[in-house]
Amino acid sequence: MGKYFGTDGFRGEANKTLTVEHAYQVGRFLGWYYRSQNDRKCKVVIGKDTRRSSYMFEYSLVAGLTASGADVYLLHVTTTPSVSYVVRTEDFDCGIMISASHNPYYDNGIKLLNDKGEKMDEETILKIEDYIDGKTGEIPFATGEEIGCTIDYAAGRNRYIGYLISLATRSYKGMRVGLDCANGSAWMIAKSVFDALGAKTYVINAQPDGTNINTNCGSTHIEVLQNYVKENHLDVGFAYDGDADRCIAVDENGHVIDGDAILYIYGCYMKERGKLINNTVVTTIMSNFGLYKAFDAAGIDYEKTDVGDKYVYENMMANGHRLGGEQSGHIIFSKYASTGDGILTSIKIMEVILERKTSLSKLVAPLKIYPQVLKNIRVNSKPDAQNDPDVQAIVAKAAEELGNNGRILVRESGTEPVIRVMVEAESVETCENYVDAVLQVIREKGHEVK
Repeated sequence: MGKYFGTDGFRGEANKTLTVEHAYQVGRFLGWYYRSQNDRKCKVVIGKDTRRSSYMFEYSLVAGLTASGADVYLLHVTTTPSVSYVVRTEDFDCGIMISASHNPYYDNGIKLLNDKGEKMDEETILKIEDYIDGKTGEIPFATGEEIGCTIDYAAGRNRYIGYLISLATRSYKGMRVGLDCANGSAWMIAKSVFDALGAKTYVINAQPDGTNINTNCGSTHIEVLQNYVKENHLDVGFAYDGDADRCIAVDENGHVIDGDAILYIYGCYMKERGKLINNTVVTTIMSNFGLYKAFDAAGIDYEKTDVGDKYVYENMMANGHRLGGEQSGHIIFSKYASTGDGILTSIKIMEVILERKTSLSKLVAPLKIYPQVLKNIRVNSKPDAQNDPDVQAIVAKAAEELGNNGRILVRESGTEPVIRVMVEAESVETCENYVDAVLQVIREKGHEVK
């Protein structure tokens, strides 16, 4: 990770840690950089989520890009995977998504995608950071006919909707489906897809006002959809995050089907049809013990990466794997997309339900998940907290005592000033005790933000 860009872009509180000047500089550099690389005016596509500050950052990025001679195509409010789709299927040099994903509305972020719709490489990111820090000198302004222009490109978003609809294998007629759009990017797109496929669609949290994105809704507040599915006797529910690159499902009984469960359901489905290339599913170190035991029972191999869909995707590309993802709901189907896609994930879950002619609860029944407790603590310095000898000692003691009956994982967030402490064990009480013991030491050593 660089100085400004983490595992999922340049993220921070709007006009505090991420400012309009930063956005302008990112635009100035990218417009100049791609022109200098290809000796032609570059084309950039931009999407944004529903945060109030997203419009501000969009205009600032456009100003920087066009001032450097780039033509900018605006998808307006749309999802991160739609930007990825448009970039990789058309002649764009790069894509930009303005979103802080599942973070509160006052945060925002700039996600950069290469011409294949993948997260931008570290080498280019570091060059952008050097420019922001004034290490690379001035960039010339475009003049005359070389100044860039902006193009309304809502058609690109519509093509993406058509693409999603084309991936469904059966009609959804007769299916009662709930969608929690988190007052974010999916608020129009998801309903359009499910309605077109014939579902009886019930939508909640699809009235964005600029400040309610992710607020007590969406994939990070799944209890809202759980209650809604039960109260309305729905067949299935899907919850997205702010930019809709995640999906968490809810079965007909209101039980949560998280990313691990989705990987299990679709991994088994692919294996049964001979479609699971290399017989392998890519997970992260945050996936549950129970998932690996279920994969072992099903005869499915797996790999583990660092946390972040970026690392999952890199592993999949390096080894030719077709399915991977995170417990948090970032699921990557590499045959169809180069990033996590919440609505695509919903379509794939619907495919298994309809093809197997069964309920989501029955599909996930063989998967037995270990109790897991994950708590976050905001710290002054992630490395100092993580590397503190007393913190390491309490973590080592917990790992030894858990032995083969559980595990402890302490890691730095890639997007926030947070240390995450996670324990899996045979009971919630055991998990709580070990997590709280670690958090207590972090506090006693003065690492917590007051």
